[in-house]
Amino acid sequence: MPAPSPGPQRVRLFKNERLERLSLISARTFALGWIVMLPLVAWVGCYRTRPLDAPLETLGFLVVGLLIWSVFEYAMHRYLFHFESDSPGVQWLVYLIHGNHHDSPNDPLRGLMPLPVSIAVMGLAWLAFVATLGAQGTWPALGFMLGYVIYDAVHYSCHQFSMRGKLGSALKHHHMRHHYAKTTGNYAISAIFWDRVFGSRITSLKGPDRTA
Repeated sequence: MPAPSPGPQRVRLFKNERLERLSLISARTFALGWIVMLPLVAWVGCYRTRPLDAPLETLGFLVVGLLIWSVFEYAMHRYLFHFESDSPGVQWLVYLIHGNHHDSPNDPLRGLMPLPVSIAVMGLAWLAFVATLGAQGTWPALGFMLGYVIYDAVHYSCHQFSMRGKLGSALKHHHMRHHYAKTTGNYAISAIFWDRVFGSRITSLKGPDRTA
């Protein structure tokens, strides 16, 4: 599927130049940040637990974390990123988080979450897993973080690359319909089966299977 034509000129989010720069991130910075972060979390997990003593349990925790992320990804996009409110303050916050992306969807410096935000959110998730499961919670937290990185990489690729091949084409078609057919549908980015499960999959240019 050919890449859509470039969107409008970059949307400015902040008057303050420093804040504006912090809202931008390149693919290289994103990759370098998570190349460091993911092994660091794995090292902490190895230091605090003994994963090789129970490899299947560790793998299971990782898979559970990935699955939890996939549901979180869908819910976040559907209910937070597209939250509707009459409050100007809430409207501005939703626009800051996601609305600006729909105004300029192909901006290469706004297709990924800035590291200060993503690492803070993932750090809170890590704390929540550890608080729930103890030291073993690091492993589902790692799966959750890996799911996030896959999500953001897929999302960036959908807007910046042609994505050939059966899987790549399916992912890109799915997300482009969210942008250019109907925004109230196709909320999943990496785990696109959730839109079928929750009845929000866009099956034609008219909209999703049923009212979302």
